[in-house]
Amino acid sequence: MHSSARYVNRLAPLPSASRVGKKRYHDSMFLVAAAVLAASAFAADRFEPIRAEIRKQLTARGVPSLSIALAEQGRIVWEEGFGWADRERRMPATEHTLYSLASISKPVTATALMILVERGAIDLDKPIDDYLGAAKIRARVGNPREATVRRVASHSAGLPLHYQFFYADEPHRRPSMDETILRYANLVTAPGERYQYSNLGYGLLDYAITRVSGRPWEDFLREEVFIPLGMTRSSGGLPAPLAPYASTRYTGDGAPIPYYDFDHPGGSAVWASAHDLARFGMFHLGTPLEDQKRILRAESIAEMMRSAVSTGEHTSYGIGWAIAERQGAERIVSHTGSMGGVATSLRLVPSKKIALAVLCNANNSLPHDIADAVFRLLMPGWQPPVGAGAAPTREFRPGKELAGKWKGEIATYKASIPFSLDIRDDGEIVAQLGRQLRTLWSAASFRDGYLTGQMSGDVGTEDANRRPYVLQFSLKLRGGVLNGAATASSLPAQRAGNALTSWAELRRQ
Repeated sequence: MHSSARYVNRLAPLPSASRVGKKRYHDSMFLVAAAVLAASAFAADRFEPIRAEIRKQLTARGVPSLSIALAEQGRIVWEEGFGWADRERRMPATEHTLYSLASISKPVTATALMILVERGAIDLDKPIDDYLGAAKIRARVGNPREATVRRVASHSAGLPLHYQFFYADEPHRRPSMDETILRYANLVTAPGERYQYSNLGYGLLDYAITRVSGRPWEDFLREEVFIPLGMTRSSGGLPAPLAPYASTRYTGDGAPIPYYDFDHPGGSAVWASAHDLARFGMFHLGTPLEDQKRILRAESIAEMMRSAVSTGEHTSYGIGWAIAERQGAERIVSHTGSMGGVATSLRLVPSKKIALAVLCNANNSLPHDIADAVFRLLMPGWQPPVGAGAAPTREFRPGKELAGKWKGEIATYKASIPFSLDIRDDGEIVAQLGRQLRTLWSAASFRDGYLTGQMSGDVGTEDANRRPYVLQFSLKLRGGVLNGAATASSLPAQRAGNALTSWAELRRQ
């Protein structure tokens, strides 16, 4: 198993022999040499159990490679690569190998956004529509003027679940952003009503950055974020000059995945090395390296890390950052990424000035498990937050507000399709979409005012029908109306599929 390591230790300058006696000089040399050996041994010994675990798990889980970089108190103290960044080319992983970041792209795009906010070019509390082109968002519910830039950046504007992949070896290509907006930028909940993670929102933000700055999003990142922060192995997308240094994304069974693109690059398309992500994290912690320029004021960095919307017990989302705050535990600011051939983790501990980046080129929990191990080493007694997990399974029994017949439609970008639900007292839900055969809902649930479930069906759009899918629903009960999201979610496969949301609305009969 290949690995490359770098431990960073800064030593005081050697004393000048011209100003000390010969014996004193040799004594000093001995002490300095001993300090070097001791510091190196300390670094190696401190992380050796984790290094051994990484090697073990790469083999056990069949993960091609992992790269890690750790900064403490303004110094990168450990960075290393393990395994093969590209098995076919026999290219070893190092701390400078580029990895696809998936959703860690969001704090990067948010940093670019805040640069324009500081310059007065974008106002966080103005509608996102003010910064778009001819195509605008459509408020199926609520007021579109309340879908502000801040709410888009914190996933609380009402935009739906969305992701759409375009593979290099397939004929389909990314549409223009205006076309994506016309098809999918529907507010399916009112602005500020709830948290709904939406890659589409960050597609709108990268589009706004492009339009306002007059530069492509990729160029703006390079010129205003990456170069000033010394992130020389980072990019929006993967340009040809950096491709030789990039890892290959692999399926779960070890097959290389062809290059793919998205219609939401600001949410998913950044590539970077672990070393560069540590640099990014250090800047946001207020402990930049000497060669880094201050691209944002401290107030803007704090604004990004301020809770904007609750995402669960003790968790929230700011502007590009997820935030975890538990009583008696350190405040963690972080983001993760997950998609085909990608799993990534970037964690910051502001109180301890810790930045930790762990990246791999397979969709596996290993980066998160290793990040947990590093945190336990650095903060004895630390435990990862206990996730809420799946809600307890209980038999669905509708109350009188739900039981009965409902009729309406699913409105896709192509057409409106008649849609009906028969919600029976025994919990059975019979659905009919257009003239298709009636079908039963599965996994039906009603919590916090939302009816959820899934069914088979065909919404008849070219986008959705590129992959086999199920229809998943999240419908808000609003008096005698059920409305919200109907998402065509691709079935699990070796290649990541799509989640494409249409508007659904039904009225009680």
